[in-house]
Amino acid sequence: MDIYEIRKQQLVSLIGAQRKGACAERWGMAPAHLSQILSDKTAKNLGDDVARRIEVIEGLPRGWFDSISADEAINLVGGDSDSAGVGDASGQTTADQVRLMLANVKGLSSTARDRIIAAADESSNVVTVDFSRPDPVGDEVWIAHYDVRGAMGAGEVHHGYPEILQGIRVSPKHLREMGIEFKEHFHLKMVTGWGQSMAPTIKNRDPLLVDITIREFTGEGTYVLTWQRHLHIKRLHILDEDHFEMISDNERHGVRKIRRDDTYIQARVLYVWNGQPL
Repeated sequence: MDIYEIRKQQLVSLIGAQRKGACAERWGMAPAHLSQILSDKTAKNLGDDVARRIEVIEGLPRGWFDSISADEAINLVGGDSDSAGVGDASGQTTADQVRLMLANVKGLSSTARDRIIAAADESSNVVTVDFSRPDPVGDEVWIAHYDVRGAMGAGEVHHGYPEILQGIRVSPKHLREMGIEFKEHFHLKMVTGWGQSMAPTIKNRDPLLVDITIREFTGEGTYVLTWQRHLHIKRLHILDEDHFEMISDNERHGVRKIRRDDTYIQARVLYVWNGQPL
C-alpha cells in the first residue's frame, strides 16, 4: 500500500453518501477527474496539490489525507506481520513494527517515515504525515482556474470536462469589500477571456472570476454563454420577448440579435482579474 492508496481510502470516507458530482464541483474538479481517482480501473492518483486544496475547502487539518492511525500503520502492507516479513512481533515496540512495515510502503519521503515512527514511539493514536504548504492566511480560500476560454469574438468550442490550469487564493471577505456579490465561495471559478471584442473592459487572456450558479439572465451584465454551440463572453441586453442583444464593448464589433431560446447561460462574470469589476 502506498500514500496514494491511503489518500484514496480517506477520499472515499470523506465523500460518504454525498453525490460525487456535487463534491467535484465544490472541490474545483472535473467530475471525470474525481471518477478516475475513485476507480479501481485507472491509475489516476490524488496528488499533493489537490489533496491540500480539498483539506482547505473542507476545513480539515493539514495533511488529513495522509493521516493514519498507529494500528493502520502496522497493517499498511495489507496483511499481518508475517506477510510483511516481520515474523513474531512479540517483544517488539509499536515503533519497531511500524519501522519494518514502512520498508514496504512506497511514496513516502524519509521525513514522512521518521514522523510516523516518532508518533508510533510516543504511542500516539493518530499519525499525521504532512506534505502540505503553509496554512492559508486568514479566511483565504482556493478558487479553481479552469482550462476554459470564453471567446470575445467568433466563439470557442466548449469542452465537456475541462481540466484545472491553476488556482488562486483569495479572501471572500476582501472580494465582498470590493463590491463583488456572491452566496458561497465554492460557486466561484476562474476562466479566461480570449479575443479583443470586449476590449478595453476585458483584454485578451484576462482571467475572469465567474459565478457558475447563475444559469439564467439576472439583469444586464456580462455572461459566459453558449450560442450556436460556441462559448462566448458578452454583454446581454433584453431586446424583446424572444431576443437578446449580444453586445461587444469593442466598437469595431457590432451588436448581434440572438434568440433567447437558443442562448444558454453558463455563468455570470463578476470580476476581471485586471482590477475591473463588472
